[in-house]
Amino acid sequence: MTYSWLKRARVVISLIFLVAISTLFLDYKRLVPEVWFSPVLSLQFVPSLLKFIHILSLTAFGFIVVIILTVLFGRVYCSTICPLGILQDVVSWISKKFKSREKRRYGYGKPYTILRYTLLVAVLIVLLLGSSWLILILDPYSNFGRILIYFIKPVLVGLNNLGAPVMEKLKIYAVLVPVDLKPIPVAAYIVPVTVLALVVWMSVTKGRLYCNSVCPVGTFLGFISKFAIFKIRLDTNTCTLCRACEFTCKSSCIDLETFEVDYSRCVACFNCVSSCKFDAAGFQAKPLKVKPVTVESASVDTSQTDTGKRRFIAGTIALLLGSAGLAQNIPVRDTTKPVPKNALPTTIPEDKKFPVSPPGSIGLHSFTLHCTACSLCINACPTDVLQPSFLQFGLTGIMQPYMDYHSGFCNYDCKRCGEVCPTGAILPLILEDKKLAQIGKTHFVKDNCIVKTDKTDCGACSEHCPTKAVHMIPYEGTLVIPEVKEEICIGCGACEHACPTTPFKAIYVDGNEIHKIAEKPKEVKAKNPLEKTGDFPF
Repeated sequence: MTYSWLKRARVVISLIFLVAISTLFLDYKRLVPEVWFSPVLSLQFVPSLLKFIHILSLTAFGFIVVIILTVLFGRVYCSTICPLGILQDVVSWISKKFKSREKRRYGYGKPYTILRYTLLVAVLIVLLLGSSWLILILDPYSNFGRILIYFIKPVLVGLNNLGAPVMEKLKIYAVLVPVDLKPIPVAAYIVPVTVLALVVWMSVTKGRLYCNSVCPVGTFLGFISKFAIFKIRLDTNTCTLCRACEFTCKSSCIDLETFEVDYSRCVACFNCVSSCKFDAAGFQAKPLKVKPVTVESASVDTSQTDTGKRRFIAGTIALLLGSAGLAQNIPVRDTTKPVPKNALPTTIPEDKKFPVSPPGSIGLHSFTLHCTACSLCINACPTDVLQPSFLQFGLTGIMQPYMDYHSGFCNYDCKRCGEVCPTGAILPLILEDKKLAQIGKTHFVKDNCIVKTDKTDCGACSEHCPTKAVHMIPYEGTLVIPEVKEEICIGCGACEHACPTTPFKAIYVDGNEIHKIAEKPKEVKAKNPLEKTGDFPF
């Protein structure tokens, strides 16, 4: 029986997952409906597990499906569902185009058992201690998301902004529209750059070494796959010792010295069964009868340096690192109306005690515990108020999104971040509840306000406040100045974003450590000029 169809099926399924997940992360125009996110991401292991722990609901059952698949067929999650694993296969495939035939071959390698299980135990211990910072750094899904958001998205936005003026001259306005891409703090690139370099290097040199030495999900599923029902089986009765299976095994887990397969490292890529011309490698439930065979180890010349491989790795990383600044260096036409500026720089700093976490995140502790910093909500946010943090949540919360009101504000009628979050760090809210979720409170610094310092009209904060928690009251002569009603403020940051003073804002939002419920704004009934007289006023 031939099993070559298994590899073809695996490639097709993996490409479907890769394209679908990439589309969600790279949809900078926010065209993908929110209802599509959950079906596409439901089988991602870590997000599904964290969501289940958080909400204790079987609706977050994706990780259970993955475990069942692993018990049945081994690490098919790693080969067909995990986007970072699929990305490694793509990198390996491209790198082979730059290698000689001998250099394309893999071989049996040591398992790095102590390293991978140490990392897995460390992740579990840190999680039990109430922190997710190790998961944040090592989760394959989140690392894949950050690679796309930090490196690939800027390229797409940059190309979009280059083509938009051309389309405008051709009087075509519906295809390309200028997009403003907010700059990501340089310090936030530390982890993505490190992971990207490690993944590319390991993929080019050793195939799936990252999955079998660093990734805690791969280690955990690898342990389960030891007891899988269907496994790769080697038949010594038909094997000709051509070593094709060993040379194509990207996990380096086939040892033809003993005719054994290290199932903890096998990612079920089916390269071995596809490459074997004699059906000596199969995928089935029952073990084959094996007779003892002694073979000499195949030697591979590694004495020469593969300069083409080094050039490929360096070129790939340099291209992706350079892409981060591409879109930011292309100007986007500013269509906003001019606003007044302070004549002299403001001197009183904003006294923010807590950062602001998104509505639906319950509070800072709950948010930082369940967020893996995949950056999906950052891409989905229509106002760009969600930005990667550096030290706003502390060093362990690096890259987790926070509400940056200098970049944008939380749209009063938007709840998109809660709809797309796969981990439950941001829970979905109905619109009525979202409009009352108080994620912070506004504070007004009169000595920074240009109404006082420059004796000029402004009122930008009041104009943009959706609940009218910020309203204008008489000040001096005909001037009016802001006043804040904290009880109806929801902390959306529209006032802070609109405030024109620099470098410190005259009005700002301090986050609530635990989110509260704001009071409903009082509805003011408009006066009807016909109410008393019944006559038209003209």
